[in-house]
Amino acid sequence: MTIGLTHYLVLSAILFSIGLYGVLAKRNAVIILMCIELMLNAVNVTMVAFSRYVVPVMLTGQVFAIFVIVVAAAEVAVGLAIVLAVYRGLEDIDISKINLLKW
Repeated sequence: MTIGLTHYLVLSAILFSIGLYGVLAKRNAVIILMCIELMLNAVNVTMVAFSRYVVPVMLTGQVFAIFVIVVAAAEVAVGLAIVLAVYRGLEDIDISKINLLKW
């Protein structure tokens, strides 16, 4: 049995679903950031799989995956800076208790 495109797409869908559940159900800001990273990695798996099985000569999926990894690193840096700033002010990172942007 060989691993085909369908296997990678199922894996990616499972990873994306786990990440989406974590973003929608959890209240801890750090866990939400980790789940967003999981969703971005699921997209990376999909892009690389399509690039490998649909157009194996071109490396477009791999190039886009590298761009997504760079954007994800920037997102983590900004997100953790925001979480640290909120924690210093409120002593808690529970999303339901953060209302700094409300009027």
